[in-house]
Amino acid sequence: MGKNGASRTELTERHVVGAALPRIDGYAKVTGAAIFADDIALPRMLFGKLLRSPHAHARILSIDYANALRLPGVVAIAVGSDLPVRYGILPSTQDETVFAIDKVRYIGEPVAGIVAEDELTAQRAAALVEVRYDALPSVMSIEDALLDVGESGEKIHPESRKQSNVHKDVHLTFGDIEAGFAGADRIFEDEYFFEGNTHAALEEHSAVASCGADGKLTLWSSTQTPHYLHRVTAAVLEMPASRIRIIAPPVGGGFGGKTEPVAHELAAAYFARKTGRPVKFTLTREEVFYTHRGRHPVRIHLQTGITSDGSIAACRLQTWLDGGAYGSYGVATTYYTGALLPVTYKMGAYAFDGCRVYTNKPPCGPKRGHGTTQPRYAFESQLDSIATALGLDAGAYRTAIAIDPYSRTVNHLRVTSCGMREALSAVTERTDYGEKHGKLAPGRGIGLATSAYLCGAGLPIYWNPMPHSGAVVKVDRGGGVTVFCGTSDCGQGSQNMLAVIVAETLGVEVLDVSVCAGDTDLTPVDLGSYSSRVTFMAGNAARNAAHEVRERIAAAAGAELGIAPERCAFASGRVFDRKQPDRALSFVDAARAAEARFGTLAGVGSYTPPADLHGDFKGSGVGPSPAYSYSACVAEVNVDFETGEVRVERIVLAHDCGRALNPTIVEGQIEGSAYMGMGEALMEESAFRDDLHRIPNLLDYKTPTILDTPRIEAIVIETEELEGPYGAKEAGEGPLNPVIPAIANAVADAIGARIYATPITPERVLQALDGTTGPLRLRAPVAARTA
Repeated sequence: MGKNGASRTELTERHVVGAALPRIDGYAKVTGAAIFADDIALPRMLFGKLLRSPHAHARILSIDYANALRLPGVVAIAVGSDLPVRYGILPSTQDETVFAIDKVRYIGEPVAGIVAEDELTAQRAAALVEVRYDALPSVMSIEDALLDVGESGEKIHPESRKQSNVHKDVHLTFGDIEAGFAGADRIFEDEYFFEGNTHAALEEHSAVASCGADGKLTLWSSTQTPHYLHRVTAAVLEMPASRIRIIAPPVGGGFGGKTEPVAHELAAAYFARKTGRPVKFTLTREEVFYTHRGRHPVRIHLQTGITSDGSIAACRLQTWLDGGAYGSYGVATTYYTGALLPVTYKMGAYAFDGCRVYTNKPPCGPKRGHGTTQPRYAFESQLDSIATALGLDAGAYRTAIAIDPYSRTVNHLRVTSCGMREALSAVTERTDYGEKHGKLAPGRGIGLATSAYLCGAGLPIYWNPMPHSGAVVKVDRGGGVTVFCGTSDCGQGSQNMLAVIVAETLGVEVLDVSVCAGDTDLTPVDLGSYSSRVTFMAGNAARNAAHEVRERIAAAAGAELGIAPERCAFASGRVFDRKQPDRALSFVDAARAAEARFGTLAGVGSYTPPADLHGDFKGSGVGPSPAYSYSACVAEVNVDFETGEVRVERIVLAHDCGRALNPTIVEGQIEGSAYMGMGEALMEESAFRDDLHRIPNLLDYKTPTILDTPRIEAIVIETEELEGPYGAKEAGEGPLNPVIPAIANAVADAIGARIYATPITPERVLQALDGTTGPLRLRAPVAARTA
């Protein structure tokens, strides 16, 4: 058994791993007993509101808050000059301040913060703050952002060295791309557009801060990344990190929208220090839309060269991302739009050009499937067109060109276990895909797609040689077990995962394990709940910590039973002889014997990904992962030719998660991915009218309801991932990605025409039926837009 991962014995001998047990936090959540950030109420607590810009792009000439400060009940007000330190989630893009300084860059950007005795007074005071602006021309499209602003124009970020509003350019080539295309028998070339959308988590963002008598600051926040919030809070407030404690209560949904520090969290911390009283900021739903960090709108140009047998000789991908007003995760997102495309299929050569631009919209960031969802939609759509043109069954074609387990991709990424062929077989057989595709009645269609995703990023955001996750496991004299880990549970079940892994290792029941998570004072560092990293990385750390304790208990129990420690087995609250199971101690007695022999029973574990995951080139840090999950989806649709309405009738979604630690939770993640993917495919969009977000609320921003939700069939594909904790891989983000192209391919099958943009609205369907729209063509020549 290695330092990280599972032995072959552990993959087959299980106690609670693989059992469909209730979640340890399930009862508290379904009964309303769970305490979320906005539920926290402290004595003498103040309430905060943010004053937001009404302009998309403007200079700030002056701010006068004297009248607001005189309003009874108002305690404090702050503006940009009070918090001038720039911050950002990536070290390369420190471009935000808590409140705008000198200029605003999108409607809804915070300009000032007010705290008062109650929320209504803070809101009234915000209306009394007088801000004078000098409006500037706004940039609201990718095409306009690519233009040279000239001497008379003003860039969104004047300090940028570029003459346009381009934020990041990426150019990578693997293999001889020109020779690949020259040797191809056919070349397919298409352009697509993937509309931006938001996370629509049920819980609005909330933060509560309190400064103790000792000057130590505690900040509770609905964050997915307590460690990074800890770092940024220390930097912005210019105080020692050792004097700051971040606590992540249960998070009511994140999907990437709570993975980076944002203004209201830092404002709460600032005002708590300034006033000496607890302060709460809770955003309205409209404010969540402005805070955003959602899916980037992306324009895509895709060129694929195919040999006569269907092999991919060469693939060239170009992406243009609308990043909104600030950097966010944008540099990483740009790389991600190209990095994972080759992880599913074998390619002879691959070239990727990515370009992210600034616009005067709320900043875009990571959403479930971070950066990989948009190109996956395009590539899987084009693959269906290729299969049709070659006269091949789309399922058999994908199976033939699928990446092999334990191989390297064309862009040097290491692939370990791979259940893609098994997933393809499962969904095509379940749905009779081969017998239905191209043969159903007009208006009815079936579509197929596959994808792959990370099991955590191979490198941290701030590059350093330290572990990505740490855990401590403690056993008390009553047999109770506690695991301490810095993870944030945003509904995906990470606390349950930690309990299952520790319970399996020590042979106790899951409910005998308590989890202390997301508290920077009490728990070791975990980098956060993003990139589907928690099961693989925090799970391995917890398993390693529990294994340390297990070895001590085995030594003590072996001595009591007169056997070698390696003969001790752990299960059902007992430590027993593998060869004579009736010879046993209770776990409690074994733990007490170990404490008597070794002292306090606690183990420390950590996880660092292997170093050989990627190639040696600029940009190689985005894309590598210790393992990849694989998914395949078949969607069946019914299209009304009169109205253009698309009705999804069935989604069958198979996901390779390694070993399912809890099959019920994995199935829930698969079902949630199907639901979210259907919304992105058919209805969700971040739409703007001139400079203003048209629909910043959940009444007008359309997501599927229970009446829209089709029959969803989740298929768990189990493979043997030797480096995962008890063989597990991720299940949180990967299953989303094939759903959108599967629906797009089903619509194309139903109407005999392809729609090259999302969402696939009734208007677009009718235009496709009328032949009034065809493949997308961007305004500027393709070659001109990567300069």
